[in-house]
Amino acid sequence: MKTYEMLYVLDAAISDEAKEAHVAKFADIVTAANGKVVSTDKWGVKKLAYPIKYKSEGYYVLMTFEAEGSVVKELDRVAHLSSEVLRVVTTAKN
Repeated sequence: MKTYEMLYVLDAAISDEAKEAHVAKFADIVTAANGKVVSTDKWGVKKLAYPIKYKSEGYYVLMTFEAEGSVVKELDRVAHLSSEVLRVVTTAKN
């Protein structure tokens, strides 16, 4: 298994419960595929460098996890289906 970092930006206007639901959903996808979530850093609401979907602020979350490559594809697919996810980028750490 490789180590990955997934940084995603949620719409800052959604409720705290909805933000936590997204964080839990992404962690559940990793653990369901026999992966391991190493850490989840919630950076909070920050101003975006440029508007995305007419939004000027986003809620940033960095999740570090260990999993197979197929999990990255599934996380990317699920993130792009949600309208609350403004941006997502996943990189291999090693």
